[in-house]
Amino acid sequence: MPSLPRKKVGLISCSGEEIPEGTVTRRAVRRVLETLRPEDTVTLCLPLFLAGGEGERAFARYYPTIAVDGCSKRCAALATEKYSAPPAVSVVVSEIAAGTGGKDIGTARRLNEPGLALAEAVARRIAEETDRLLKKPGGKPALKERA
Repeated sequence: MPSLPRKKVGLISCSGEEIPEGTVTRRAVRRVLETLRPEDTVTLCLPLFLAGGEGERAFARYYPTIAVDGCSKRCAALATEKYSAPPAVSVVVSEIAAGTGGKDIGTARRLNEPGLALAEAVARRIAEETDRLLKKPGGKPALKERA
């Protein structure tokens, strides 16, 4: 029997470097990629995706993709839909932040404690959605942090 590639979920995050919510998206996606679901996820580069990167676009066309946007402009989700297929899940940080009281989260260069907590909440949401997309019952525990 041929060996088929393992199904993974693509994560495409906002490039909004001018807003703190953009920093939250990138921090949350890295947390998922490196710690929470490293075996189940891959990253897709939004700038490369927009510039015509066929590998990025093909992945999003054939595998489930989670778009993680900082604000209601939803650049990552809209680009995914335009050049590949609608994302399987769209996470918008500003909507999650509004649900937690919309506290000041710091700056685009430096998140404060509420900003770091928001990034963790977004990462957990991405991990939950990854488990759902891969049909993993009850999810799996996060890997231990490296010291």
